Amino acid sequence: MDRLKQKFYEKSSALKTEVRSLLKEHGALKVDEVNLKQVFGGMRGVKSMIWETSELDAHEGIRFRGYNIPQLREKLPKRKDGKEPLPEGLFWLMLVDEIPTQEDVDWLTDEWEKRSKLPEQTIKVLDALDAKTHPMTQFVIAIASLNSESVFVQRYAEGMNKNDYWDATYEDAMNLLARLPIIAAYIYRKTYKGGEHIPQDNSLDWAGNFAHMLGIDNPDFKSLMRLYLTIHADHEGGNASAHTAHLVNSTLSDPFLSYSAAMDSLAGPLHGLANQEVIKWINRMTDKLGTDKPTKDQIAQYVQDTLDSGQVIPGYGHAVLRQPDPRFTAQRVFAEEYIKDDATVQVVWDLFEVVPDILGSLGKVKNPWPNVDAHSGAILVHYGLTDYTYYTVLFGVSRALGIMSSLCWSRALGLPLERPKSTNTAWVKSFLEKNT
Repeated sequence: MDRLKQKFYEKSSALKTEVRSLLKEHGALKVDEVNLKQVFGGMRGVKSMIWETSELDAHEGIRFRGYNIPQLREKLPKRKDGKEPLPEGLFWLMLVDEIPTQEDVDWLTDEWEKRSKLPEQTIKVLDALDAKTHPMTQFVIAIASLNSESVFVQRYAEGMNKNDYWDATYEDAMNLLARLPIIAAYIYRKTYKGGEHIPQDNSLDWAGNFAHMLGIDNPDFKSLMRLYLTIHADHEGGNASAHTAHLVNSTLSDPFLSYSAAMDSLAGPLHGLANQEVIKWINRMTDKLGTDKPTKDQIAQYVQDTLDSGQVIPGYGHAVLRQPDPRFTAQRVFAEEYIKDDATVQVVWDLFEVVPDILGSLGKVKNPWPNVDAHSGAILVHYGLTDYTYYTVLFGVSRALGIMSSLCWSRALGLPLERPKSTNTAWVKSFLEKNT
């Protein structure tokens, strides 16, 4: 048993025992109430699942095992030549609730490198797809194709004891994380660079190697990828992609199929696809105004025109947050250090000064602040990654860190098949007649 798996086994076994005791003694205790708006409104805010790896607070933002993003940037191990945290360290933290040492992170980088070889059939599947196929569609299909090598599927067919589900899930999770950057880079080079693929550089870390395989060898871009893949890694369990993975995996579908389904959710315009919508909207604005350096008055008018046409301002608003997204702030800090003179980045900063007041004046917007998507595209464009239809794939590579660690916990704790009760409007009307 490898060092990380052993540590996870010890931690999860202890928590599993504790949870059983809690449920035995307090299982009937009511923890939440549901109102009719929530029944019709996508179960918004209903406490109904366990997600150990991160927690989202409306006012403080995301915390990974209790640490906010500035703390992660300070405490997680970094490369000797870099300032940004290594995503390997965040995975370690989310999985076992401990800040890893540099030795731990170096071990994990090497372990993922050992597991990173793609199955031949995955390459054949990708090559068979038309290069015009949306990158997220290619990503979903490639991830699903890894199912043929699932340790969980093999062991389950052999009659695996349910107490060992976590072990097989861990193996699949580690293999998936090792291979995702290879798959994502393969899709990028196939779709936008004529299929001229770039081999791995095993002297690099997980995120740095991903940047290398994309073909952007600027050292600052490698730093950006380390930050980007860290801050997008998890956002508690209720978001669409995380919840999808949790639901599908609760049926004992393997991590590859579970994550492929999660990426179907991430590809929606109300979730991960929003990052490409932001940069498209900014480009339309600058094209219409005829300048890449619009004034704040020009921006304000374009924002108002967008709202008057019945459209939303992409990159603004969040289902939970009631303050500027800390992930937006982290990217702004990066941009202020590395690319503060970039014209598109300046537009993003000007939007931050203009949009909240306009949205706030409408009187019906609960959160007029920017979310993570408001900034990421502008930085990616600066470093030459202008193919915005690919941006959600980057998001998908990162989000695997949180989801895979959480699936390990779900199987270790023996969480059951998710099966909420549905109703219909006839029942609602009957309920209201009896209770109003």
